[in-house]
Amino acid sequence: MRRLLLTAALAVPLAAPAQDEIAVNQVGYLPGAAKVADVPAGRATAFSVVDAEGRTAMRGRLGAASTWAPAGQAVRLADFSALKRPGRYRLRVEGLPDSPAFDIGAEAYAALNAGAIRAYYFNRASTPLLAEHAGPWARAAGHPDDHVIVHASAAGPGRPEGSVISAPKGWYDAGDYNKYIVNSGITVYTLLAAWEHFPEVLRDQDLRIPESGNGLPDLLDEALWNLEWMLAMQDPADGGVYHKLTNKGFDGVVMPADAKGERYVVQKTTAAALDFAAVMAQASRVFAAFETERPGLSARMLTAARRAWSWAQAHPREIYRQPADIHTGEYGDPELSDEFAWAGVELWVSTGEAAFRPDLERLPIGVPSWGDVKGLAWVTLGSHLQDLSKNDSVVVRTRIMALADQLTATWRASAYRVGMRAQDYEWGSSSVMLNRALMLIQGYRLAPRPDTLAAAQALFDHVLGRNPMGRSLVTGFGSRPPRHPHHRPSEADGVDEPVPGFVVGGPNPGQQDQPGCPVRYASPLPARSWLDHFCSYASNEVAINWNAPLVYVSAALQALTPKAR
Repeated sequence: MRRLLLTAALAVPLAAPAQDEIAVNQVGYLPGAAKVADVPAGRATAFSVVDAEGRTAMRGRLGAASTWAPAGQAVRLADFSALKRPGRYRLRVEGLPDSPAFDIGAEAYAALNAGAIRAYYFNRASTPLLAEHAGPWARAAGHPDDHVIVHASAAGPGRPEGSVISAPKGWYDAGDYNKYIVNSGITVYTLLAAWEHFPEVLRDQDLRIPESGNGLPDLLDEALWNLEWMLAMQDPADGGVYHKLTNKGFDGVVMPADAKGERYVVQKTTAAALDFAAVMAQASRVFAAFETERPGLSARMLTAARRAWSWAQAHPREIYRQPADIHTGEYGDPELSDEFAWAGVELWVSTGEAAFRPDLERLPIGVPSWGDVKGLAWVTLGSHLQDLSKNDSVVVRTRIMALADQLTATWRASAYRVGMRAQDYEWGSSSVMLNRALMLIQGYRLAPRPDTLAAAQALFDHVLGRNPMGRSLVTGFGSRPPRHPHHRPSEADGVDEPVPGFVVGGPNPGQQDQPGCPVRYASPLPARSWLDHFCSYASNEVAINWNAPLVYVSAALQALTPKAR
């Protein structure tokens, strides 16, 4: 993501996390969910679960001790899935401190899901956040983006270099104040997929955003804030899409209203056009059901998708090249076959026109990320089997289940019982975990095997505190959440607590923010290499694409976890 240069100071290592902590999901569990804690290996062979009054609710045997290499830690597993009674509990093991408290309840993830969506509201551009909606994180409007300059790299007929356009709204991408089409693509898609797959969880939410009660579900209102910006990033002359709207360099650590730099749209790219086409085709399906509330919007989105697709067909290798005078995030991607496949699938599903269909036999599957979106095509295909031929349906089922089985095998083989290997901890490892869970959920939706859902639950738990650091990685949630994310408003607003609902990047042994950061990581080990400090853009930044699978997975678990008997 983004780098912020800080004045170097004497490097001070942050205290290492205690090695005698029991790790649990600090937010909690649904009654019917798989429930596992990680206990440091020692002499104890048994555990108990105690309620808020200290009464024993369950007893169990610990699993055999085994060492998990990514953390350099020997652990025993405590499986308390049999405990289904709602309440507030701690896990207890002789010789160790009790675990953090956690809840078991039928709505265990409702507040987290709402908070993860509201995080987008807190990152809105071009509008004030009023106290009635934002509470202590209220702020003045920043970046109206109604006077955006066409950069030389983006110039075209009717819009020469230096001409001015208007492209307001949208979300700040991450800890910085710029807006990027490529990263918006996977973000909005994942949010809209949550709506398409689990409307029963999301339909009646009241997120306390300005649009609440206007006839649209609040999740769709929030997504529309960014979709309207994306529509403004399409050149009406030819259908091409600008790669990003940005300052020439990153703003300092100031509030949005105090960031006054000139704003530019930069280069039309094939990746931007295809990500745009995919999301607009998907959004046209979603908003077709809300024609009364938003007349003509669905048709407008589908037209925009078709035009962007046509531009990409005519410009198949317009790779983003960072201009010499632009120094913000690139989201450059030279491999475009996945974007062509994803956009083709979305247009094929939305229109029924076979001309958009990619060759499914030759399309691989994988865990999605902003630079590799082929997995998103399979998510959509798996949700529209009824519209496919028998042969295509078999291909889709086989491919999705093969990936789910592979991810489940990684979970099953892990001493920590989490589907992450050492090499999986990278920049944005939290989103790696959550997108792995998202793909496991696609397998579970096709074939509801308990282990598949348990593997997804474990990755979700890992983000929420069942990790070797004993820390939740979501601001405002869990007993030990991040306090100092790399997020300019959270750092500059004078409020002690950071803006809630953001998942931070997570453990990253690359530690790319060193040595400029004045505080050192406590550990180089992959699963422990995290630093709760504003300077740590490599492990503690927030980003819109990282939050989206948190929204999806929390909604999915709420919807799919079997009810307790």
